[in-house]
Amino acid sequence: MRKTELILALDVNSRQQAMRWVNLLYPKVTIFKVGLQLYTACGPKIIQDIRKTGAEVFLDLKFNDIPNTMANATRELLKYQVAMFTVHTLSGPDALKEVAQACRGSRAKALGVTVLTSISSNFLKDLKIQRSLSQEVLYLAKMAKKCGMSGVVCSVPQAKIIRKYLCRNFIIVCPGIRPAGSSRGDQQQIATPQAAKDGGADYIVVGRPILEARRPLAVTESILRDIS
Repeated sequence: MRKTELILALDVNSRQQAMRWVNLLYPKVTIFKVGLQLYTACGPKIIQDIRKTGAEVFLDLKFNDIPNTMANATRELLKYQVAMFTVHTLSGPDALKEVAQACRGSRAKALGVTVLTSISSNFLKDLKIQRSLSQEVLYLAKMAKKCGMSGVVCSVPQAKIIRKYLCRNFIIVCPGIRPAGSSRGDQQQIATPQAAKDGGADYIVVGRPILEARRPLAVTESILRDIS
């Protein structure tokens, strides 16, 4: 049976807040996401601070630029020994291949972001994309794999489709995870932790349902039971 792991999204504004969560939940949670909010507030030093505790870092900055810039940025982030990081698949195959090449010999896994979980199928129609949401995600996932990416980030419904068509060792990370009864927030594509596990996710990313909980440790333990 596929193992599914929990990543806590450290969507907070300061090192003090971030490290409070790491110290509270590690080692129940062993991987923490550093995204745009925390990285902008603290810079790369927060990665080092988290890794000093023994935890791993998922750096979610979603690079989207010309191939040379993305490759050079990748070489810089590899210095910080992150476990995984994200790039937009819509940056194109040349950029994805450059990133994959830059990662060779490193421990970091490059993941291609397919379609953000805040995007609806109606927006794809506005962009004149003829493929359905699921078809578009599968198309981008296949492109990412062909270009040498280690995996993708996608919603749970699309994870099931990707897992069907792509190999078992292709990493799938699913955001938009909401335990039963949680607020949808700004997410269009959500799913429960159990649904993510059943859909073939290797990792689920949870932020607000834990960060805003009255009993965050209890919520974390409940999610871990759901995916165990």
